[in-house]
Amino acid sequence: MNPLTKVKLINELNAREAELGVREAVSWHAEYKDSAWIFVGGLHYELTEGDVICVFSQYGEVVNIDLVRDKRTGKSKGFCFLCYKDQRTAILAVDNFNGIKIKGQTIHVDHVANYQPPKELEEWDEVTRALHAKGCGVKMPPHTSSNSQSEDEDVSLKMEKEKQRSRVEQSKSISQAGKQVSMEESHSRIKTKKEDPGYECYAGGSS
Repeated sequence: MNPLTKVKLINELNAREAELGVREAVSWHAEYKDSAWIFVGGLHYELTEGDVICVFSQYGEVVNIDLVRDKRTGKSKGFCFLCYKDQRTAILAVDNFNGIKIKGQTIHVDHVANYQPPKELEEWDEVTRALHAKGCGVKMPPHTSSNSQSEDEDVSLKMEKEKQRSRVEQSKSISQAGKQVSMEESHSRIKTKKEDPGYECYAGGSS
């Protein structure tokens, strides 16, 4: 069957089920309830595994991908098999990605009932080995991001600077208050000496 015809049929089937309000248990998707693998065809040959993951991660975590490549040249053949962590996400992907265009090409997305990923081959590169070993789902950032940490550090630095500035200003005000008190005391002593009868003698006046 022509891929574009398959795209059209799947979209028509989904629209028909939505119109009739078909329950999930009797939907055509229920046939694939035990498989989270989907088939993606019609891909542009320049797209890499990472490109496909970026698109298909919009609906859930991708845990495996097999972009079929030519064994001799290593170039993409334009289709892949992709596995989600949750089978319900595979349903969303089929319903929403089937028939969309990527780089000007209409892609075909469908369920796969019994897909067996290829075993590790000697010619796999390190990136492919890592993808198959760890999965390739999008990882959620930690609760406290590096940006928020840096912002917290900036805030603490600002607070510390404010404390230092406050201590400096406080010491200055104490110092100025001390100078003012000493000046008042010296002025008071001079005034007292002038009022004292013996001041003239003390100041070197006539005897």
